[in-house]
Amino acid sequence: MATHQAAVFLLAVNLGLLWLLMAAPLGRRTLRVRQTIRERAEDVWNITRPAGDLASWHPSVISVSPVEGHPDLVEFAYRHPDRHGRPSRRTMAVDRASMTAGGSFSCELRVVADSTLDQTFWDGFSERRLVERTAAGSLVTVEQTDTYRGLAFYLFRYLLLRRELAALRDHVEGRQGSALAHLEHPLWQTLLVVLSTLLLWPFFGLTMTGLMMSTFLTLVIVLHELGHMIAYRAFGHPSARMIFVPLLGGVAVGGRPYNTLFEVATCALMGAGVSGFLVPVLVAAHQSVLGLPHAAGTEGPILVFLVILGAFNLLNLLPTYRFDGGQVLRQVFENQTMLALASFGVTGVILWTGWRIGLPPSTLVIGLVVFTLLSLIRTKGAKPRDELVPMTPAERLMTGFGYYAALAMHAYAVIYACERLFG
Repeated sequence: MATHQAAVFLLAVNLGLLWLLMAAPLGRRTLRVRQTIRERAEDVWNITRPAGDLASWHPSVISVSPVEGHPDLVEFAYRHPDRHGRPSRRTMAVDRASMTAGGSFSCELRVVADSTLDQTFWDGFSERRLVERTAAGSLVTVEQTDTYRGLAFYLFRYLLLRRELAALRDHVEGRQGSALAHLEHPLWQTLLVVLSTLLLWPFFGLTMTGLMMSTFLTLVIVLHELGHMIAYRAFGHPSARMIFVPLLGGVAVGGRPYNTLFEVATCALMGAGVSGFLVPVLVAAHQSVLGLPHAAGTEGPILVFLVILGAFNLLNLLPTYRFDGGQVLRQVFENQTMLALASFGVTGVILWTGWRIGLPPSTLVIGLVVFTLLSLIRTKGAKPRDELVPMTPAERLMTGFGYYAALAMHAYAVIYACERLFG
């Protein structure tokens, strides 16, 4: 398979996966997770009920307190911070709490207030907790019902419920929980990086050159996500981390919600921005090896890495809804007309870059169709409770220039490398 054909096919695969993870209409679904615990149902219920001692075992809850004057309301304080770095808080209503003659306990919960998210995010959400007596002790069941768009958030909540009940079991049975059970553990992430490299290999041909290209692409993705993490750290996110997703790449996750629109734009831009600093370094390295004996063995890999670095970051700078470029441009341009003009301009630059390096017109048309389909993918965003702090004119100017500088650097990287590889 030709390299450009492999790239188009890989883009199409990514498009389908993105739609499945971010936009597929799953409808109203109920997540159900069960855990058997060797302890009496009454004792288990006392620490799992909404007003119980959740803070002693729950991986996220740090305190539980009743709301004064409202016996059916309970306020939870969580370890993950709000936009100001304080513990986020959520008030939940306890409905239909009951105890049966057979020794089963249950209640239903719904969110009525959130210090971080707008209340519309919780419309239709409900949770049911059930503790049943069994011969081995008790069976704990937690159910969450909500309307989902995209598989990613559905799987995220499922993993959180599994982690919660595992923490409950370890607490009751006096065991120390292992960090290896967490997907974010460095060991699992390293294995996912290796797996992604092997899955990408067939797209470039099952040769040593193909393996080199898939390895370079994985390295470029890691560098890109490290750029996002540097920005998160600079804005005071306490636990920024990277989660690698085979075939799709990586996702940098901040440690708290955004506080300002400048923070949103900068954190999105820094993925390509940090990678942009490598372009002159790689160009200088390539020119330095030209005078050395047997330069071809070193020159080729440098140019291939430069092409992959530039192309990957150019795609991420596209002005589509979920890509970094779309995130940046939406913060910089408030006016919809200016946003549309800027989006057309950026798309034109990227298509011109493809024409400049000699891509066939059919490939460019297919690429434009893929870009258009990507722009149609919409997801249900988590609307913050309060509006983010707007950008100042100076911040808009600085971010806009940074965006177009990153765009120019990566376009130059692709043209420079391709002219020397194929010219």
